[in-house]
Amino acid sequence: MATSDSKPFIPLNIAVLTISDSRSLADDKSGTTLVDRLTAAGHKLAARDIVTDDVEAIQAKVKSWIADPGVDVIISTGGTGFTGRDVTPEAMEPLFEKRMDGFSIAFHMLSHAKIGASTIQSRATAGVAGTTFIFCLPGSPGACRDGWDGILAHQLDYRTRPCNFVEIMPRLDEHLKRGKARN
Repeated sequence: MATSDSKPFIPLNIAVLTISDSRSLADDKSGTTLVDRLTAAGHKLAARDIVTDDVEAIQAKVKSWIADPGVDVIISTGGTGFTGRDVTPEAMEPLFEKRMDGFSIAFHMLSHAKIGASTIQSRATAGVAGTTFIFCLPGSPGACRDGWDGILAHQLDYRTRPCNFVEIMPRLDEHLKRGKARN
């Protein structure tokens, strides 16, 4: 991917949500990895929280951030595996107006290069809800580094060519602005 020096960097407001029954902010290495990377890139941390592996708790927090005009992007970490407590995709995907299947594919390609076939143990997912991008990463710091460095750092940078998410953000709510007859 190339970047354009003729375009300005546009900082986004990014919320980070850790989904865990056992972590606190003090020992949340994955959330800290994401916060460190997004702020080093020049983005703003809009919010940060930890919720338990509970569909209703996850949805309540994410819905509040979707409704907040001060949050452009939500990145979650944790709960994407196959254990009985892993419910992040079940909580997040019903909130998506549009799924982003390519994110999962790109994440698995990056992950496969590092951990091989073990990447199939992740259900990383992403989508758009209203005007908010939502990305769900696994709960390890390595997966958060891979997801940020290999995908999100580029797609959340307006200077990335040939295309990026930032340039389409003003058009995410077009369906809400159309009259009912045109839907």
